[in-house]
Amino acid sequence: MTSNEHGSPVGRRSVLTGLAGAVGAAALPSDAATGTPTKPRHPTPWPELEPYGLADIRPDLWPREDNSFILPLELRPRDEELGRVWMRDTYVNCFVVDGRPLYVATGTTRPADPGGSSSWNDGLFVWVASSLRGPWRLADTTGIRPDAEKGKVWSPEFAGENRPGRTVVAGWQEYWSDEELGKRGNVWAPELHYFRDTWYIVACMGDPSRKVGSFLLVSEGGVEGPYRVAEGNLDKPFGDPLASGPEIVAPGAYHHIDGSLYSEGGDAWLVLHNHVYAKFRDDMEDIVPTTGLPTFQQCPYPPEPYLEGSYVFKHGRKYYLLHAAWDRVSTAADGATRHAYDPAGPGRQQYHYNAVMAVSDHFEGPYSQRWTAGVGAGHNNIFADADRQLWATFFRNPRFGYWADPSRRDEAAVPGVVRMEWTGPASNRIYVQRRRSQ
Repeated sequence: MTSNEHGSPVGRRSVLTGLAGAVGAAALPSDAATGTPTKPRHPTPWPELEPYGLADIRPDLWPREDNSFILPLELRPRDEELGRVWMRDTYVNCFVVDGRPLYVATGTTRPADPGGSSSWNDGLFVWVASSLRGPWRLADTTGIRPDAEKGKVWSPEFAGENRPGRTVVAGWQEYWSDEELGKRGNVWAPELHYFRDTWYIVACMGDPSRKVGSFLLVSEGGVEGPYRVAEGNLDKPFGDPLASGPEIVAPGAYHHIDGSLYSEGGDAWLVLHNHVYAKFRDDMEDIVPTTGLPTFQQCPYPPEPYLEGSYVFKHGRKYYLLHAAWDRVSTAADGATRHAYDPAGPGRQQYHYNAVMAVSDHFEGPYSQRWTAGVGAGHNNIFADADRQLWATFFRNPRFGYWADPSRRDEAAVPGVVRMEWTGPASNRIYVQRRRSQ
């Protein structure tokens, strides 16, 4: 998530957290009769759940018809039968480009052949709009690839465009095949960022790829591209290989996934899946250091479960760290139903893929204890629209739990956005917008 609120001209800066930060610094309302400033009213934070690690499931924390909607993205031919875009890891943002707001959307989408979606997909698509409500159009890539599918800004299939000194698809990102799964190579969880007048995409090659991990694409034009691979990713994803990974991935090939980007002023940082981060070089071609990455100072759950989608944004003077965490349902010792961010284990059933959040005075932490910011809104990002309203994305995870139920699957995997609310400078909590003040 970008935050360029420290001196960048308005025509260049992101309204993401630049405008979000301005919300906290806006002029105080005043009494109409006396002109005396009045104390701003903020919703109160909800009481913390005890013990630490319980999941909040109150309906007011769900995206609902009164606080959210599904983006009306332009359909591709493959979307006609479903009638909407199938999307996971939905990402939406708002930037000021040439003095005007530009909304962008992307995410993990199905290939033209949905039957192959578990082992491969066919690249990254981008949609743009001048308003959050739309109309949302596929980015016009026809001038770059007249014969390719409109809106597809990057794909392993573009490997034939590689030239000396310019790599569009690195060798480890190319499609490949084996006897077990056939065609392999899955790209997921993309983010778009506009930083120092350049468009960047952070994305991840997924589990069946030759190497799994996060990488950076650099545009040599507009939001539509053309994009090339950053120098630091020509041979591998960012960071060190991890000691272990899914069995489907060869030993030594699994790196940190779900990469994100945070910027402030003229500096940018990479935020990675396993709670690590690194500063980008000034030329944005690699990170420093490239190995032995530092970790955020957090308050882990006791015990800490598997978390995904680490993400940092700034609102006002505070830094917020998001994770996606499964609320697992089990039976407590007294026979009651327990909702908690527990590790996987016997008797624990995945229920909702939630967004949990913590706050800090500093980017690296220490961060507060986490709270449930949105039920079913995990693996998201938060942004401010052109009117300074905070929003979060959601997609309704169809793999397990509530949205995997056959009666609900048609409503899962969506490009959704939900309004968020801030509880003010005294408590600095951000939640899904509730039906009424609490």
